[in-house]
Amino acid sequence: MSSFVVEGGHRLQGSIRPQGAKNEALQLLCATLLTREKVYIDHVPDILDINNLISLLADLGVHVENLGKGSWCFQADQLDESAIETESFFEKTAALRGSVMLIGPLLARLGKARVAKPGGDKIGRRRLDTHFLGIQRLGADFQYDAASSSYVVTAKELTGCYMLLDEASVTGTANILMAAVLAKGRTTIYNAACEPYIQQLCRMLNKMGARISGVGSNLLTIVGVESLGGCRMCLLPDMIEVGSFVGIAAMTGSEITIKDVAYDELGIIPYSFQRLGIQLERRGDDLYVPAQEHYTIESFIDGSIMTVADAPWPGLTPDLLSVMLVVATQAKGCVLIHQKMFESRLFFVDKLIDMGAQIILCDPHRATVIGLDKQQVLRPATMSSPDIRAGIALLIAALSAQGTSRINNIEQIDRGYEHIDDRLNQLGAHISRV
Repeated sequence: MSSFVVEGGHRLQGSIRPQGAKNEALQLLCATLLTREKVYIDHVPDILDINNLISLLADLGVHVENLGKGSWCFQADQLDESAIETESFFEKTAALRGSVMLIGPLLARLGKARVAKPGGDKIGRRRLDTHFLGIQRLGADFQYDAASSSYVVTAKELTGCYMLLDEASVTGTANILMAAVLAKGRTTIYNAACEPYIQQLCRMLNKMGARISGVGSNLLTIVGVESLGGCRMCLLPDMIEVGSFVGIAAMTGSEITIKDVAYDELGIIPYSFQRLGIQLERRGDDLYVPAQEHYTIESFIDGSIMTVADAPWPGLTPDLLSVMLVVATQAKGCVLIHQKMFESRLFFVDKLIDMGAQIILCDPHRATVIGLDKQQVLRPATMSSPDIRAGIALLIAALSAQGTSRINNIEQIDRGYEHIDDRLNQLGAHISRV
């Protein structure tokens, strides 16, 4: 197990470019299974979750070729159906939550899929009902083996239908989309997720010959086709990493330019940080964060305490609430952070409280933060990263603390952030990997 040793209190300065979007990469890599032809994907991040998924694709018989930094070629012309039954494949799917999105394309290509109950972040219950209910509506048979914690899905034929999703699940929408593009007839998905990453998946599938309309809305219509061809895609910048860099700049009083952020795809994210008092300036497609000694949280028009909550797109992504929470600890004012989606994602706040932050954990979903206005800096601490997003929040806290902190279990951070220590050290951070 590796750790970060972080010497806090240093101001950062310079430019940094976000990695390719992790959540988009997981979807697009799974979609390469839908065609026998070559698919090229650029700007792929070099992170654990993505590398593990690429390994899974290779196990399935996909020809995988690294063309240079961030560029890959995939060709699934000789899929090995027997690989699905191997213990090695099963164990790998258990370690990667994104592996659940293999089900849709495997079902469309092979008529069968088997994956373990996915692992990933320890952030509470993350149900998969939306995935399987949607795929069953297309004609698949679903079985869950509780003894082995495995999902087995089979289908002799997939047929399009109308469905209303019980929740706007991003991965659920992606899985159903990938199954429906090769199904017979027309599929209509209402209450579909419409995040930029889902839009990118739709664009990729349409490039490959799929017939998807309604892209960008929560009502998608898919007319099934016989087969799909190859294409080339470039991943969007990772909006979660963009937000993380904004948080780092605010907490350390640093001047940072975040390059090539695909600003128009950031949605409400810049405005959400501005509500915490953080100054941001759009410069072309770059995001400039000036050095600020202090920042003040806004209040609502009636003077009540600001609430920051996650919501389906175009609302605020839940993946940034951990960052916004730690940023609020050094703001002037109070804010209620409401994490609606996951009931365990706020449990890392005890580590921030140990560092001197003033936070009241109201319940598993809500925390009230009383900002210190940088009058009392955070103390260094030894802590462990419970999940990707809490991990980056703890790293931000350590960078702002006066003294040396240690963050254990940084494999969680490595799952989602590409060489984050090296990249931040280039801006003036003092992070050692041990």
